[in-house]
Amino acid sequence: MNETEKFKHLLEHWIEHNDAHVKTYLEWASKAELAGKKELAKILRQIAAEAKKQDELFKKALKTA
Repeated sequence: MNETEKFKHLLEHWIEHNDAHVKTYLEWASKAELAGKKELAKILRQIAAEAKKQDELFKKALKTA
């Protein structure tokens, strides 16, 4: 595997991994909401939104790899 292939492989993995984290953050935000932890739910949703921004950067990086 050459360097370009390694970059692409890693970036694809990171995109997938990051997507999984976003889903987890949102699941726990819902659980926090149900538990009456509204501020915690809000923060977890903010974290998910920031992770989605990272996802866009990963995708941009993949296009340049």
